[in-house]
Amino acid sequence: MRILVINPNTTQSMTATIADAATRVAGRDTEILAVTSSMGPVSIEGYYDEVFAVPGLLLELAKAPALRVDAAIIACFDDTGLDAARALADIPVIGICEAAVSATAFIAQKFTIVTTMERSRLPLEHLVQRYGMSSRCKVRAADIPVLSLEEAGSNARERLREEISLALRQDRAEAIVLGCAGMADLTAELRAEFGVPVIDGVAAAVKQAEALVSMGLSTAKRGAYATPVAKPYRGLLDMFQPGRSGGMPEGG
Repeated sequence: MRILVINPNTTQSMTATIADAATRVAGRDTEILAVTSSMGPVSIEGYYDEVFAVPGLLLELAKAPALRVDAAIIACFDDTGLDAARALADIPVIGICEAAVSATAFIAQKFTIVTTMERSRLPLEHLVQRYGMSSRCKVRAADIPVLSLEEAGSNARERLREEISLALRQDRAEAIVLGCAGMADLTAELRAEFGVPVIDGVAAAVKQAEALVSMGLSTAKRGAYATPVAKPYRGLLDMFQPGRSGGMPEGG
């Protein structure tokens, strides 16, 4: 099978980290195709960035039929544009936050998501509530910019470790979920250091995508995720008009 992994920010080096994490857990017969959004913010930190990351994400997802992929993953822990993506595509579309908290629920009663910026904490709390995990999952922010995870000499990784220590001690967390796709390369190292399960959403999403495809399941196309109704879109958004000739497809 082929899985399209979309980084909805525009930082290519982060896509490389995501692609490596996805490839390491993919099955022998699974091909990972990782792509970077062509428009939008260099990192997604809060509601404003998230809105402007969605158009580029959808443009990449619209290529799914031509790429002949079986599933797609949105590699941002905010599950950026997830509902719109599922409406656009027929194939399964997985958000890494939903995949991570679902996987962690199988192995721990209490767990903590450790994310980057404080401004991202509340949006993730809303997602945790949406996914029915509020009684089991807390969200912490290490207050580090996303891109600092890649900066030589930054203290981002030390701050992340400090917040994990607090989660284990104060939250009595039994497992840790890494709340940013850019943390994916730290998973094994942090598991060994802290001696608890550490879950990366990219890896969890790959295995969930493989499971859905193996079961022959696709996104429901009635009700909430029905194909968008064809109608005019004006101005700069003309190219996103559903069913537009040469533009967005009627389903992926």
